[in-house]
Amino acid sequence: MIEFHAVSKRFPDGTLAVEEFSLVIPSHKTTVLVGSSGSGKTTLLRMINRMVDPSTGHVEIDGQNVSDEPAVALRRRIGYVMQNSGLLPHRSVVDNVATVPRLNGVSKRDSRRRALELLEVVGLDRALADRYPSQLSGGQQQRVGVARGLASDPNILLMDEPFGAVDPIVRADLQQELIRLQRELDKTVVFVTHDIDEAFLLGDQVVILGKGAQIVQQGSPSEIIADPVDDFVATFIGAERGKRALSIRDTPTGRVLVDAEGRTQGRLVGGQSRP
Repeated sequence: MIEFHAVSKRFPDGTLAVEEFSLVIPSHKTTVLVGSSGSGKTTLLRMINRMVDPSTGHVEIDGQNVSDEPAVALRRRIGYVMQNSGLLPHRSVVDNVATVPRLNGVSKRDSRRRALELLEVVGLDRALADRYPSQLSGGQQQRVGVARGLASDPNILLMDEPFGAVDPIVRADLQQELIRLQRELDKTVVFVTHDIDEAFLLGDQVVILGKGAQIVQQGSPSEIIADPVDDFVATFIGAERGKRALSIRDTPTGRVLVDAEGRTQGRLVGGQSRP
């Protein structure tokens, strides 16, 4: 379990990115931090692995203050996946994936074996192992980034807008791949995005942030969609438009669901249409 205890972060230029933020992130679930640019979501994510230290307050993992552990050691036991993959261009795919195990003292042979296994786990052919990042597509690079994040078998996986730089089709594939991986591997995932649809698709817990990382609303996707706490959330999630605002329409062949623009989104099953 990850806990934020009244953390704030003021940068040297005076910018207050996070103000008095407290949150419990449950184990073995996916928690998504979602908000517009400047809402502090990436700063919060990086406080977990001490890429950013809070100005006040503290972060705990399983009751242990992260500041009590050397930052490098902490980062090596927490998976981290970033936008644009962050792969080392001069290293092959397999060596990129094996980076953290090698740093942790695992032999080259065992690190390579583990890396090859992980390529398959994330849906990549082992034949790509000796290629370099520049020889891969954007989607393949992101999959390698996920494999690298999993290489040390971390309990916690941090993901900072990892699918934001790929096209919509590849992004949808990667989202489904993450859902599959989480179902199989059962990690504690903290995911940052500015896309509310992605947040609702991936998150067990969704935390909507306002300025200064103030929590505007948190809950399951179903809870937030069913009961937006205020007009800001309703507007942010699109409660009154598109697929969020569905109504029932009778047709000669049965009852269908239509969105706010009158487009059919599905049909009702398991019941009879009204006469």
